[in-house]
Amino acid sequence: MMVDRTTTVALSTVESSVYKTVQALLKEMSGQSAGEKGLIRWSLYKKLEANPSCSVSLIRVLVKELEKLMQIQQTRSYTHTIPVLHTIYYAVMQSGVMIPTSVYQTLYECMMRLLILPSPYSAVALSTLRSIKMEMTTPGSLYHRRVTAEQNLTNELFTLQEKVFVLADPAVFPAPLEAAVRTHLEASSFLRNTSTVERKMVLHALQTGLGTTCQSSRLAQTLEALGEHMVKTYFQEVVLAVEKSVKHGAGGHANYVNILQNIHRDILTASKEEQTELDHSSVFSTAMPYPKINFHLWKDEEDLWNLLATFAMCCGSNSTSVDKEEDKRDSVRSEDSGIKRDLKENNLDDASKSPPPSFTRRNAVKLMKTARKLSLMSEKMDAFPGGSPLFNEDGRRHTARVVVLGDDRVLGRLATAFHSIRERESKRLILTKKLNLRLYYIPVTDAALSLSSPASPGENEGRLSLASLLGRVDPWYNGNINSLGAAISKLAGKQSVHREPPGPDVFLLDTLCYYLRCGTQPVNLPLYSVKMTRSSCDDVAEEVFVAHLEVDIPEFRHLKKKSTKEPGVRRKKSTAAVFGSVISVSYTEISLSKRKVVKGEAPMTCGVVITSEPAAATSGKDRLTVEFHSVNPGNNTTIQTQNISIKALQHRTLSVCLDKDSRSTYTDVQRVVISPCLKPGCSVGSSSEQELLFSKYLHKVLYLPINTFTGVTP
Repeated sequence: MMVDRTTTVALSTVESSVYKTVQALLKEMSGQSAGEKGLIRWSLYKKLEANPSCSVSLIRVLVKELEKLMQIQQTRSYTHTIPVLHTIYYAVMQSGVMIPTSVYQTLYECMMRLLILPSPYSAVALSTLRSIKMEMTTPGSLYHRRVTAEQNLTNELFTLQEKVFVLADPAVFPAPLEAAVRTHLEASSFLRNTSTVERKMVLHALQTGLGTTCQSSRLAQTLEALGEHMVKTYFQEVVLAVEKSVKHGAGGHANYVNILQNIHRDILTASKEEQTELDHSSVFSTAMPYPKINFHLWKDEEDLWNLLATFAMCCGSNSTSVDKEEDKRDSVRSEDSGIKRDLKENNLDDASKSPPPSFTRRNAVKLMKTARKLSLMSEKMDAFPGGSPLFNEDGRRHTARVVVLGDDRVLGRLATAFHSIRERESKRLILTKKLNLRLYYIPVTDAALSLSSPASPGENEGRLSLASLLGRVDPWYNGNINSLGAAISKLAGKQSVHREPPGPDVFLLDTLCYYLRCGTQPVNLPLYSVKMTRSSCDDVAEEVFVAHLEVDIPEFRHLKKKSTKEPGVRRKKSTAAVFGSVISVSYTEISLSKRKVVKGEAPMTCGVVITSEPAAATSGKDRLTVEFHSVNPGNNTTIQTQNISIKALQHRTLSVCLDKDSRSTYTDVQRVVISPCLKPGCSVGSSSEQELLFSKYLHKVLYLPINTFTGVTP
């Protein structure tokens, strides 16, 4: 009786401490300053790693928070739902102890009620619920699959691999900062040891699957004494047990536990050395190891394609099962799909001699129904992310996780590279068969300004406008990721001679890994196509932008600079009233009644600034905000549209800068046409009834999917 009371008091004390930390974490979400955000979450997870027994108390506290959210959901926002859900997911995945069935049952019932929440909260709840359900039937499966993929541990049953690429913008990362960040992030490679990881995975599976019957101390001691070959043998047995249990679902749970018990017994009897009796009740930490991180300065536009292509080629030897499944699926397709890769080489040669109609037909074994053809076209279009808001990760392909570091300029470069990849894939599937592409963004500016800095809001908003957007859409992203820019900027002054990062600095590496593991919901940023006609020739340059486009008239650049002076500065009166140049503008106006009205104007202006307003920020449709700047600010005008054409008159030319990147500046431009960027390879030429159906289905905007914790789809 005395033991039970002591245990209850200790549990109550732990839960009380965890409750205070969770309350501080949720309170931090409502704060305005982003400078110190993320530290509470990080310290909580580090405590969980050091003492896995706390995970059960943490989950209990978080379940109570979810219940409170559901009880007062009519009068309270859903802001706290996301951090609670992700913390539950991470606690369950990281937990090195068995979570009681009663706790799982309460959690499952509570999360089922969350499915009535509006999107995107219900989507996050559903994703978490699926993970929890798998963990209930196969304890340790989340940890097992995540670590196996991240560490590229070879086995026959789970062949999928992941690779992390971090691309930093040279415009933001000078040499000292680049060297410091490279040393810090690539230290993860020196902290990885395959045999140690396999020991951890075996220990984690046995502790979570067997609970108190697992003799953790003796088990850890025995595993440490075993040779690498024996450890790998037991690791493969655990892999087999986990994958079989996941495949059979709830029906395989009892068999899974029996297999773990046999493995547990065999390991304890495998070592011939005398075992030291230790406290069997202790639980050993099995903190998730860091994945290998490949850091690169993004100097060339082709860098991303080359990295992905190399990864896909390296995965070839381990992807035979994937390729066979793809080939098997292709073999049952009709040759009448209308997709170019279904055509044979000689037919392509013949087709190049004379332009074919929009959808050419060949003799086929079986005519396909329209619904099936639409399905195949959709599959081809959405093979890479950004094509469909409901894009699901294909479990048969490896995963490339690309993290970009920089300001709006690096997202502009990412948009261009992403569009180029989609263009190549629309002609021939090269990467899509092998890779899932996941994009992540950590905002860093060379101005080293906080997003909430009151000193120069204009400069900050200009450099990190998309980071601010993502922070408004997803407060959990704002608190954990937007605050990393300051931590990264400080690394240059903290050069270390050790490869392993010191204690406090591991915050950056831990947060990056947390982002990669839990940032699963994309915010889709629309891409816009820019067609520029040069005055000196008839060639049309076509580019894309994601956030910002500026049209400048070089002859009046000095007038524009004067017009942007501070309001308190007095201007000298000019003898001649010069307001700029006359330009021809035609656009489709978006009215309050949502009717589109085509207009044409010839305003007097010295420059035009166009910014993207994604649906994620407007709670409506994607649109462009167009500002016509005049020397006199009182004459400035603003319109909202999705399509616009600007033409220079009076024998003048335009200068166009994309996403505030001087490296993407075009001069001697006569005309600029801007419209939503459509998915490559989706245009349809004629207007028959059937092809109009395809046209309506295929003409979709191409989006740049940046992974966050909440996610918003158009």
